[in-house]
Amino acid sequence: MGDSAYSFSLTTFSRTGKLLQIEYALNAVANGRTSLGICAKDGVVIATDKKLASSLVDTDQVSKVQGITEGSGFVYSGLGPDYRVLVRKARKASQSYFLTYREPKPISQLVKSTASVMQEYTQSGGVRPFGVSLLVAGVDADNTPRLYQVDPSGAYFGWKATAIGRNYVNAKNFLEKRYQDDMELEDAIHTALLTLREGFEGEMTNTNIEVGVVSATDGKFRVLTPEQIQDYLDEAN
Repeated sequence: MGDSAYSFSLTTFSRTGKLLQIEYALNAVANGRTSLGICAKDGVVIATDKKLASSLVDTDQVSKVQGITEGSGFVYSGLGPDYRVLVRKARKASQSYFLTYREPKPISQLVKSTASVMQEYTQSGGVRPFGVSLLVAGVDADNTPRLYQVDPSGAYFGWKATAIGRNYVNAKNFLEKRYQDDMELEDAIHTALLTLREGFEGEMTNTNIEVGVVSATDGKFRVLTPEQIQDYLDEAN
């Protein structure tokens, strides 16, 4: 009996020690649009391809980059509805933390609590894993920029720069060549756009990509407006 006999069970290990539903969830992530993040010395940038299937869709109603606390934000690759659930849970947990301690939830705690939610869905019957991977951008209490990745298994990693989604292998290779430890936030934004453009299908415009940045200077997370994105695209051309 091969691994396929275990492929429909989330809570049963296969003979080779795999939970196949988690591997299938990672396939859902790999089929999603490319997202990437770069941690600079003075901030973090996260960017994503949000090209839509039809030109009739109102792009203003589609948002893949979401702020969670004042100083942190998420972006995803994978299934959008699953992402919406995680964003809601993360915001609720962050507000609960603030009401208890009267300070914003630290980025490390935010990542751990979100990863714990995702891990619970790998160990319970009657549920399935979340079909998303997250990139989490934020700053520590001492304003040190941080970039994390959270996978459907509940595993999380800290990164200097990384990519997830459809074109993640080529994007990571591009980032490995371009990344520098002393990179500043403005350079990181330009590098993020160049990396997205490498595997972009069609023309990249200010409406079919989304960019979020958090600066170590003020510790605030913000999503760039289409006008700001266009300015960066013009500089890159």
